[in-house]
Amino acid sequence: MERNIKTEKLIDDEVGGDDGENVKKNDNKTVMIVFFSLIIDLLAFTMILPLMPALMDYYKETDKQGLYSWLMGSVKGIQEILKAPDKFSSVLFGGFLGSMFSFMQFLSMPIVGALSDVYGRKRMMIICLTGISLSYLLWAVSNNFLIFVLARFVGGISKGNVSLAMAIITDVTTPKTRGKSMALVGIAFSIGFILGPIVGVTFTRINSGSGYWYFYPALFAFLLSIVDLVYFIYSFEETLSVKRRAKSLARGISGAFIYINPLDLFQFNGVTGLTPHELNNLRTLGYSHFLYLFTYSGLEFTITFLTHHKFGFSSMQQGYMFFVMGIIMAVIQGSYVRRIPADKTQFYSKFGLWLVIPGFVIIGIASSIVTLYVGIILFSVSTSMAVTCMMTMVSKIGPENQKGTITGIFRSLGALARSCGPIIASLAFWSIGSTPTYLIGSFVLILPPLIVNKVAL
Repeated sequence: MERNIKTEKLIDDEVGGDDGENVKKNDNKTVMIVFFSLIIDLLAFTMILPLMPALMDYYKETDKQGLYSWLMGSVKGIQEILKAPDKFSSVLFGGFLGSMFSFMQFLSMPIVGALSDVYGRKRMMIICLTGISLSYLLWAVSNNFLIFVLARFVGGISKGNVSLAMAIITDVTTPKTRGKSMALVGIAFSIGFILGPIVGVTFTRINSGSGYWYFYPALFAFLLSIVDLVYFIYSFEETLSVKRRAKSLARGISGAFIYINPLDLFQFNGVTGLTPHELNNLRTLGYSHFLYLFTYSGLEFTITFLTHHKFGFSSMQQGYMFFVMGIIMAVIQGSYVRRIPADKTQFYSKFGLWLVIPGFVIIGIASSIVTLYVGIILFSVSTSMAVTCMMTMVSKIGPENQKGTITGIFRSLGALARSCGPIIASLAFWSIGSTPTYLIGSFVLILPPLIVNKVAL
């Protein structure tokens, strides 16, 4: 209680004195700038999602002497032993790209968060947004699989902007208002899922007769990223004042390894000033978050390949599927999740974690599009609650000058999970098929809500 009172007083002093209305005004302005920046970023980011199966098929046909062909030759022996269908090779390589993208996030997110605690949020956000723009430019000119892989590499290592956005929100909100503002991040993701995939497939159709059919969606994503960069530079004012910044990275260069060493990450060794109770809560949430996203991300990533191979979905149908998912998540997060009281976030986090299990079971056994969409609806409802509520729980823990490090480490654990999940799920999809993969994953997902139940905030 004493720490919460001091924290709220420190925030009041920094963002507008004791005048509650002034604090509220300043909070809303900064939060909305971050919100709109995320919408632009996620609109560009989600454009590629329904295109991924078609992109893998494209490089399979065109990259006969390049990286794709070499990878095909490397797995041919294993494919023959497992009797894996050749058409599922695109799932395997797609999983490799998804895992690589998230592995780059895993490496960069905690370091970006820690650097922002020392040098400020704005400087690090500009660096991230510049790298994201470069990744889309590389995608636009990726006439072979190697350049496309490079584009995903650059995009992944630059994708620290979401964790920085959460650190910024933490800077300008009190524990009482933080949950409502954190939910805006989830809403931004939902809006991205609503519009991005549809925009991506629409621009694909413009250039569908050309060999480089992906050029226009890639170019549009690049232009959006430039707009986002310029908007942020001119609209955002630094939220972490010099006196509230960490003095230096913990233990200099050697301390940086704490932020990328998985053992240190799970122990939250890069964070200082925690009570034993706070540290135990962080570690428990970290374990649950990792296990959930490890399984969830793998199954989520393969949904587009499942619908592509099992139901024959075109890129446009994939776009409509993401549109439905985004609408559901936006409605729930905008109308309900933002209004969840602080003392109820743990309950709804567990509710979301439980709800995803029947969603994935139904998707895995679906034999009709109607049944598939029942599973997708449950999946979307659970997604709108679980991670958002967990992030709100995390944001309540620790001293203010460590929030960037805490959120960076927590999201890095998620990125580590996402770097493993897609390749493991894709390997399973490739070797034993979609239904067993989804049923096994659903069984594993029983564990995360049981772990969250041990947290006592």
